[in-house]
Amino acid sequence: KKIEALADQRVVALSAGPTHSIAITADGAAWSWGGGACGQLGHGDAEGELLPKKVEAFAGRRVVAVSAGGGHSLALTADGTVWSWGWGASGRLGHGDAQAQLLPKKVEAFAGRRAVAVSAGAYHSLAITADGAVFTWGKGEDARLGHGEDLSNQLLPKKVEAWAAA
Repeated sequence: KKIEALADQRVVALSAGPTHSIAITADGAAWSWGGGACGQLGHGDAEGELLPKKVEAFAGRRVVAVSAGGGHSLALTADGTVWSWGWGASGRLGHGDAQAQLLPKKVEAFAGRRAVAVSAGAYHSLAITADGAVFTWGKGEDARLGHGEDLSNQLLPKKVEAWAAA
């Protein structure tokens, strides 16, 4: 069924998570809807949305990529900045703690670097920088972060060394 709330918008990218969805429209705006109990919609509260609602925190910025994870979300803006929000458990937001964020917050660990891609998993997050480096953060269990024997949670983005010499 066509989503009427986006009828006058041209959607150029989408991401579906377990409980929520995010879209990017041609004007660079991000829209989210679905379950919001963890703040993953980025509207400043922990409420769900029945219809797509613009993420106002990105006003004046152009969103070029989004990823809906397990209770959290990631976005990439045209200037290469990584943003995260929602459930912070296990450090999946990359802000150095496990605190929830109800609004998109810049991942400061990427200051001075330009990211080109982001992906949100159920309990962890990933980004690729313009120089080809891969960074992961969040829950380390099951080796999902790619740091070898180190299965600890990473509260900040950590470079995956497997590709460091590539």
